Amino acid sequence: MSQDYRATADALSRLTPAQYRVTQDDGTEPPFRNAYWDTHGDGIYVDVVSGQPLFSSIDKFDSGTGWPSFTRPIDASAVTEKVDGMLWMKRTEVRSAGADSHLGHVFDDGPRDAGGLRYCMNSAALRFVPAAELDQQGYGEYRRLFEDATTTQENAS
Repeated sequence: MSQDYRATADALSRLTPAQYRVTQDDGTEPPFRNAYWDTHGDGIYVDVVSGQPLFSSIDKFDSGTGWPSFTRPIDASAVTEKVDGMLWMKRTEVRSAGADSHLGHVFDDGPRDAGGLRYCMNSAALRFVPAAELDQQGYGEYRRLFEDATTTQENAS
């Protein structure tokens, strides 16, 4: 089933001022003072504008930066990247593919054993969907991510 993850006027009207500033005006929220920098539950993170699935808690790690950080997106086609010259340095901006929401930046200083990337995201650009609520919220196809992780952990014991 193909989803349409474009931004709509209705979706944009529901954003808080911080969410709008981050996703639409390419803003950044303060480190360590945002919703998901220290969230550890199982689930997925979706675009706050469109609901497009972006990242999984399985790929989340503590980067020490104060923002939620991931080693990779759920699906590479869910995000787009572009060179960002703001702040007088060259960085790679990450945007949602569907709604074109500004999410954050990707850096090459992530965990080497997981590919070496650090997707440093703004919590204001994301909405967390707990694994226990994936079916109810329409993301049941992602339940397999957490069933696979549980099976792998049980087999390792």
